[in-house]
Amino acid sequence: MRDKKNRETAETKSTTSQISEAKDTHNHTHKHSHDGEFTDEEVQNRTLEDWSGDWQSIYPFLLDGTLDKVLEHKVEEKQEKNFEEYKQYYSVGYETDTDRIVINGNTVEFFKGHMSHKADYQYDGYRILTYDSGKKGARYLFSTSDDNSGAPKNIQFSDHNIEPTKPEHFHLYFGNESQEVLLKELDHWPTYYKSDLSGADIVHDMLHHH
Repeated sequence: MRDKKNRETAETKSTTSQISEAKDTHNHTHKHSHDGEFTDEEVQNRTLEDWSGDWQSIYPFLLDGTLDKVLEHKVEEKQEKNFEEYKQYYSVGYETDTDRIVINGNTVEFFKGHMSHKADYQYDGYRILTYDSGKKGARYLFSTSDDNSGAPKNIQFSDHNIEPTKPEHFHLYFGNESQEVLLKELDHWPTYYKSDLSGADIVHDMLHHH
């Protein structure tokens, strides 16, 4: 779990022209863009296969106190905010009523309680964001042309990687706004982990793997 205190500057760099045919093979060297230090040329195209699976929102774990241990650790480690400030920060970041997402092939299904909406998505390329700190991040953009599905028209994945790999979690920006509008969203980043993980599993991952 990382602070997203960086802010976007100027305009985002469009790299749609760099889209190439998706490759089936995945490089698992796990180059993490969360370090924020990479060249534009290192960023590779990705497919929805990278995020395939059944995912759960971690927002409920923040609300019920499961993640309090993680927030307490951040207070001690970073000493930038107190506990309540972190709680508020992540309450804004994680907030979503989409509590589950299932990705299979090019189909993404969004669950809100017992209701769900799904659509097929196509790849719209990646965008490289440059923040005030000078560090960078990559978002992977997909859209659906199905206006009647009830699913979000545009979605953007950010998982701290810049090449094909299977992430442990991801942040998803989604809605019916344009991709350009979604790219400007920096404070609200619903976060998803695999649905078969318990709250304790997620706490362990946040404390020991990041």
